[in-house]
Amino acid sequence: MKNSELNQRRLQATPRGVGVMCDYYAQQAENATLWDTEGNEVIDFAAGIAVLNTGHRHPKVVAAIEKQLQAFTHTAYQIVPYESYVALAERINALAPIAGPAKTAFFTTGAEAVENAVKIARAYTRRPGLITFGGGFHGRTFMTMALTGKVAPYKIGFGPFPGSVYHGVYPNAAHGVTTADALKSLDRIFKADIAPDQVAAIILEPVQGEGGFNVAPADFIQGLRTLCDTHGILLIADEVQTGFARTGKLFAMQHYDVKPDLMTMAKSLAGGMPLSGVVGRAEVMDAPAPGGLGGTYAGNPLAVAAAHAVLDVIEEENLCQRASQLGQHLTEVLSKAKPECAWITDIRAQGSMVAVEFNDPQTGQPSPEYTRQFQEKAMKEGVLLLSCGVYGNVIRFLYPLTIPDEQFRKALDIIYRSLTR
Repeated sequence: MKNSELNQRRLQATPRGVGVMCDYYAQQAENATLWDTEGNEVIDFAAGIAVLNTGHRHPKVVAAIEKQLQAFTHTAYQIVPYESYVALAERINALAPIAGPAKTAFFTTGAEAVENAVKIARAYTRRPGLITFGGGFHGRTFMTMALTGKVAPYKIGFGPFPGSVYHGVYPNAAHGVTTADALKSLDRIFKADIAPDQVAAIILEPVQGEGGFNVAPADFIQGLRTLCDTHGILLIADEVQTGFARTGKLFAMQHYDVKPDLMTMAKSLAGGMPLSGVVGRAEVMDAPAPGGLGGTYAGNPLAVAAAHAVLDVIEEENLCQRASQLGQHLTEVLSKAKPECAWITDIRAQGSMVAVEFNDPQTGQPSPEYTRQFQEKAMKEGVLLLSCGVYGNVIRFLYPLTIPDEQFRKALDIIYRSLTR
């Protein structure tokens, strides 16, 4: 089947609101390689939007799913529970940077995890308010759209959104926004919008994903923890994109001396299977009454089996260490290209959560146009890249952490050429 034929069928059969980036269609995938329906080979630096830290079809993940298929595929955990869910919760409880005893509940999507974290926070604090940050992304449901600090394309035409949600400023050294600026923005919210004793939670991504891979400074995270402790507010870390070895730690919050009260997770948790979760302090997680949390497909047994395999692979293949090594190599290549590419204004990295930002060298303004040109150049040579950032002028690199060294070097050569020629 030709890609052009499939595109025609897609346009006829599916709505334009489901945006599709590529004009080719996947036929096969293995580790960091995709093949389309016409046999073309692509090096995958998108990984299903940070879902495949362990690569496409890792043998251990495939084997775990196949084994579970022979047992059962669905019971609804809330109706007939199963040991694998409990065992996965125990593993996450032991691994997550949560103070004291922890508990975990599983869901299906990242947005669902964030929604449930909000429910848990409100049930525990008996408060309505939520504070999040400009540039953050938390999902496409109504509550998570309200939390998201990026209008296009996520919010256009969908309002009104749930209330009692307020946006602070996220630190960004490249844009001149300091930690002091960000913390002052919260003080303004407390004075102008909502009293701190009415705020249930502050939620943030320790490294903003869609916002441009902006890394939270340590003093900002510490400032939030102090603020939350002072006013009885819960601190929620949205680790949907940062989790499971991407940043060089299992969770990005492990880079800080601060522990959140709740954490959300999804994406690379289950190696391509739909699974998300919320982990948090046991007393907080127990706030909702029985039946208040759950979902028909929440904690699906096939996805849970995959997640156990993912945790095994991360440990056995030292993927946290590998994430740091690969990220360093990529950052070195981008830094080498910078003197020859006047459009590069900033390079940001935490482990293998790496991004490069482009501004027009004449005006200093964000350049989504150059960003698209670079993306298209790399794509023509067989490397799939994703853009992000509030202005669409950032490229993020999300290769599987299991990518073979030779293939990684080949991709870096293509990226360098695409920036310097």
